[in-house]
Amino acid sequence: MEEFSQTIVDLKSLSQVFGPSDENLRVIRKHLKVQVILDGNQLIIRGEPAAVRQAANLFEQLQRQIRTEGVLAPEDIMRALSELAAGEEISQIRPIEVYGGKRVRPKTAGQARYVELLRKKEIVICSGPAGTGKTYLAVALAVESLKSGLIKRIVLVRPAVEAGESLGFLPGDMQAKINPYLRPLFDALAEMMEHDMLRRSMEEDRIEVIPLAYMRGRTLNNAFIILDEAQNATVAQMKMFLTRMGEGSRITVCGDTTQTDLPSHKKSGLDDALVRLRNIEGIGYMHLGEKDIVRHNLVQKIVVAYEQAD
Repeated sequence: MEEFSQTIVDLKSLSQVFGPSDENLRVIRKHLKVQVILDGNQLIIRGEPAAVRQAANLFEQLQRQIRTEGVLAPEDIMRALSELAAGEEISQIRPIEVYGGKRVRPKTAGQARYVELLRKKEIVICSGPAGTGKTYLAVALAVESLKSGLIKRIVLVRPAVEAGESLGFLPGDMQAKINPYLRPLFDALAEMMEHDMLRRSMEEDRIEVIPLAYMRGRTLNNAFIILDEAQNATVAQMKMFLTRMGEGSRITVCGDTTQTDLPSHKKSGLDDALVRLRNIEGIGYMHLGEKDIVRHNLVQKIVVAYEQAD
């Protein structure tokens, strides 16, 4: 057992780190298995030597974030704890700057490596289970690239395949049939842009959200193109999609190889691409695992349970 004591000059920032009713403090105590006591202006930490050092560094890092950025969200606590567990400095990764002054940050070591890969490679293929931020982070990078003028258009694409059902069974015209498949992409965009800006960008064709079938025959220059749910693309569709890439464009392919909704006799284009394109220089590959799931903590447990059953 070791004890660390430090005089706190800025009690206000430390109070923000602790959170409302010490919510953040309870999370830190539970994860690092340390005792944390504030006695006047003395911060006292007790526990195993390594955990005490981690806790002291964590409080210093979080206070520094509050002083520089003015805010500290619950996800920042989890990101910092993940950073400690992985032994990687996730906080050193430059945040993704989207509209409205909002910043999107990777929350796990895997996500941090993914963001770096997206910035370095013109084509990135990312696989992993639901909730790991595969598409969300790619959309954020696309929005940042549009905002900074690096690209002129964002094209978000999804195969219109879901649980083996056909579009013909859905009511309404073709647009009404397609919209449910594209809704997750609209949801991601809506978190990064105001509604009026998103609407104008779509009217001006600076942002396009379309089914995969609509990509045939096109060449896209100066665009950030993202294929979501790529496990539901056939091999032929994947080839068609990847060859739409024009000058100044970037492509990201995202999918979960364990959740293919294609008929059993059709091979997934994502599975095929991960093998067929492996040795092509210039293409980046990333696999995010259950440790990178950042939705409700039960999602991570559900994914693990299904993987163990399989």
